Amino acid sequence: MAAEAAGSASAATSTRRPRAPRPSVGKILEASKVLFLEDGYDGVNLDRVATRAGVARQTVYNQFGSKEALFRATMHHHWQAFGLQDTEERLVPDPAQADPAGFLRRFAEGLLAFIADTDQVAFTRLVVAESRKLPWIAEEFYRLGKQPLVTALTAALLNMADAGRIDCPHPELAAHQFLGLVQEFVIWPQVMAIGPDVVKLPSVDLVVEEAVAMFLSRYAKPGAHGGEPA
Repeated sequence: MAAEAAGSASAATSTRRPRAPRPSVGKILEASKVLFLEDGYDGVNLDRVATRAGVARQTVYNQFGSKEALFRATMHHHWQAFGLQDTEERLVPDPAQADPAGFLRRFAEGLLAFIADTDQVAFTRLVVAESRKLPWIAEEFYRLGKQPLVTALTAALLNMADAGRIDCPHPELAAHQFLGLVQEFVIWPQVMAIGPDVVKLPSVDLVVEEAVAMFLSRYAKPGAHGGEPA
């Protein structure tokens, strides 16, 4: 009985989502994000963040202690909008049931929704600009965001390959390839501020469908159910 109770408690703990930040911390993180995006890393100090957040200066210092710590926390807060704390649970399919085309489409659509609904483009510009002087910014942005995405997609591709759904001998390489197919026409033109007068970009729906089709033209397993895009 005690063992069962302990097991249940352990299971509940393992599936519990991280707690939302306290109201004051949430306000500080939102304020810092706005200020960093507007003025860059060098243009922000903890006093300005406190004023913008409407909290006491000491509250900011007590919670974060330094601007670097606050910036790292701000990046983490930004990526949480994608639900990175359970990326693998949400994205890694059941290999016995996985439809490769459907899974890839859902993955791409979720990523593009995150880009459209958040400050991802502005944050990427900030990281590119600041990382020349402060390389840790790019490293942390990658560690908190893209790395978990690549890890989850790699695991999904490996599961589907093991189940005979796709023929993918190098799943991590393939994960990077698929992300490139999706993001090249969506995020990078925005990061570089390339407008329609410079290049005519395809629709997001077309980008996703063609990315899935191209990916599976290489990795689909002949005769496997669900191996071709719908």
